[in-house]
Formats: sequence, C-alpha cells, structure tokens
Amino acid sequence: MLIDGYDTLLLDLDGVVYLGPRAVRGAAEALEEAGRRGVRLAYVTNNASRTPAAIAAHLRELRVPAERDDVVTSAQAAARVVAERVPAGAKVLVVGGAGLRMAVRGQGLRPVTAAAEGPAAVVQGMWAGLSYGLLAEGALAVRQGALFVAANRDSTMPTGRGEVPGNGAMSRVIASATGVEPLYAGKPDPPLHRESMIRTGARRPLVVGDRLDTDIEGARNAGVDGLLVFTGVAKPLDVLTAPPHQRPTYVAEDLSGLLAPYPEVRDGACGGWRARWVDGTLRLDGDGSRIDGLRAACDAAWAAAGDSPAEEDAVKPVLDRIG
Repeated sequence: MLIDGYDTLLLDLDGVVYLGPRAVRGAAEALEEAGRRGVRLAYVTNNASRTPAAIAAHLRELRVPAERDDVVTSAQAAARVVAERVPAGAKVLVVGGAGLRMAVRGQGLRPVTAAAEGPAAVVQGMWAGLSYGLLAEGALAVRQGALFVAANRDSTMPTGRGEVPGNGAMSRVIASATGVEPLYAGKPDPPLHRESMIRTGARRPLVVGDRLDTDIEGARNAGVDGLLVFTGVAKPLDVLTAPPHQRPTYVAEDLSGLLAPYPEVRDGACGGWRARWVDGTLRLDGDGSRIDGLRAACDAAWAAAGDSPAEEDAVKPVLDRIG
C-alpha cells in the first residue's frame, strides 16, 4: 500500500477531509484504517482563526479520528517563527483572533493589542472580527521596528457564498502602510510543515492535499513527498500543466488511494495505458482506470515540458480520452 512507506500523514482539511460541513466520501474510513496501521495523522491547516481543539471537535462530528494535538495551524507555525526571533517572554501584538493569541501564549510570549505597549513583533492572522483599529495598531508597531509575521499568504478563502478576502489580502494592509513585507508561516512556505513535523516527530511524512499552489508546492518546499487528491480544488488539467515546483509525487482520486498499491509509472506508461507525443500533441492509448491514465499522461507531459508547464492545448486530448 502507498501508506506503508510513511509514518505520518500531513493532511490538508478542506477539499481533502471535508467539504464545508460534510466529510469527503470515504475519508473517515480511510483515515481510521491508516490509524490502525500505526500511521500518525496530523491535520495541517492555514486557518489561523480557530483553535486546534475546535477543529478537532468538528472533525470528530464528521466521524474523522482527531484530537487537539493532531491539529497543526498556521497560527502555531507563526508563533514559532516569532519565538525564534524575539526574546523569551516578549510582547507580541496579535492582529487576529483566539487561535492566534493562544498560539502566541503557547510559545511563552505575551499577547498585546496596542503599539504603545512596545511589542517586539506583530503577528497577523485571519479573523472575522478583524478591525481597522487593530490593523492600524499593527501598522504603527511595525513602523516602530517590530518584526512582522503573517500566518499565511492566501489571497482568498472559500465560504458557502463564494471566495472572500483571505489572510494574504489582509496582510497587505499593514505591508502597504509600512513598506515592510511580512514573514509568512503557512503553506506553501516551509514553517507550517516544519511545525507539523516537530509536533508529530515525523521522519517519513507524506503531505496530502487538493491544491497545487499550497499543499504540493508546500511539500516540495519542505523537501517531502506529496499526494494530490481530486476531491477539492485541483483538476486533471491543472496537474498535467503544473510547473515543476507544483508537481506531486503521487496522484489519486481520493484518500482511498492511500490504501492501495501505487503502480509503477515509467516512460509514460502506467497500468494498461501508454502516453506519447505525436506531432506536438499528447496522445493516450490503452485502457484501464481513469487515474492510471492520468498518471501515465502526467509522466509523459512533465518529461517533455521539463522546467516549463506543458501547453494546455497539447494535453487536452488526454482528458477527452479518460473523461
């Protein structure tokens, strides 16, 4: 089984484990089986507003095995980034909610809310209650020389009503007002996966995600393997045309792929499929599962594209072949 090569799964949440209020079909069962096989489960999220306990409670409601210590957030990663750069017990101006304040306290630092208190750092994370006044205090502190750390660079975040401004967009308020770029802690930057490995003691981790630009790029930045699943954002065309820094080690339909042998993919061949280039167009011949066809096509597309993304028009015939 694919999972047998790893001791820890670093799992994205939305689009991998759940979709909004509902669990992804088969996710709970796959993760329960992974746990029974002795694999550590870590739920790794760019969400800095909710506490690990709240996230774990939500997962348990969906019958997904999770305890507070299994959840690692960008707030925790950001707090460690700050703690490694300021004196122990230093004041930190928190431009965010309870999850971020708790993470700062967890590193032995003192959360404050006013620039007049002379904070050594400003840490900013997404929070529904974020106000102009708090952003202004953060900007004042950064102008006074405080270290500036942001939980993540996500420009948008999904909601039931559509995409809304994310933490990356909000961090631009302070950055634009001060001319100071923050250090980012969340995916795809290395600190969050580093935090996850520290907390779990992972030696052979596998990152599992549904996005190329955060999860898979984050895995590559951390120097670990990544599995892309198609239960969330990424589509087959996205992975066929992915640039080198966003190409996953593995692709699977969903988390059940963890519990199956991963077939050999070599020279554009996988299962009963063979991908090859004919007159500048990627052609897929043979028969078998949809995902094996995509694996064969990715191998051929990436080999030909090298350090550049494959052209969409050149690989689209593959999608017609596998559906």
